[in-house]
Amino acid sequence: MATTSRIKGIDLKFQNSLLLTQALTHRSYINEHGATDMGDNERLEFLGDAVLDFLVGDMLYQRYADLPEGDLTRLRAALVRTESLASLAQQMGLGEALRMGKGEETTGGRERQTNLCAVFEAVVGALYLDQGLPAVQEFVIPQLNPMLEQIITAALDRDARSTLQEWSQAELNLTPIYRTVSASGPDHQKEFLVEVLIGKVVAGQGIGRSKQAGAQAAARSALENINSNNSPLKA
Repeated sequence: MATTSRIKGIDLKFQNSLLLTQALTHRSYINEHGATDMGDNERLEFLGDAVLDFLVGDMLYQRYADLPEGDLTRLRAALVRTESLASLAQQMGLGEALRMGKGEETTGGRERQTNLCAVFEAVVGALYLDQGLPAVQEFVIPQLNPMLEQIITAALDRDARSTLQEWSQAELNLTPIYRTVSASGPDHQKEFLVEVLIGKVVAGQGIGRSKQAGAQAAARSALENINSNNSPLKA
């Protein structure tokens, strides 16, 4: 018998409700409550990541027949990056639905982008196992369409570091410098906080699963600050 999820913002039906429960189980929950038959959501996250890459790649290939491979790759990366999927997970209330340990929760685990991205990918993996690719496509693509339009409109798929460097050198004759401020989380799920300096000014900060991803997020933050006209660089 199908089970309807009670996650705010989505209405998914699973033939095997244990798959959804596993998708919503953070490793910290297992660590605090002991092993269960289903385990945590990391394997489902791995599977969901692969399924998303394929579906998004197929969608872009079918939709944009004239785009070269490099542009398709940048669009796909923008759609499936941590911030994008974390945003979708947050809209659906997946952070609130996560089963996690008290230690992880008290340190902001329900709002942590890597956790939100991971649970979204895990739900995708669980849905794929439960009902196959068509069900995942029906669930994912309508959510990605508005984001794709925003990315194209705002050109967010461009390499933010390159864009920031072009602006900084043209306007200030300075080259941005990236500095890792901190690294947190377990080895399998680290988050790197990176800041970008232009001259002596911290122009932006960002978080990513790698130092490179953190630097890209910091560059995007700096560009948003510059475009907002509130940047100290424009003072």
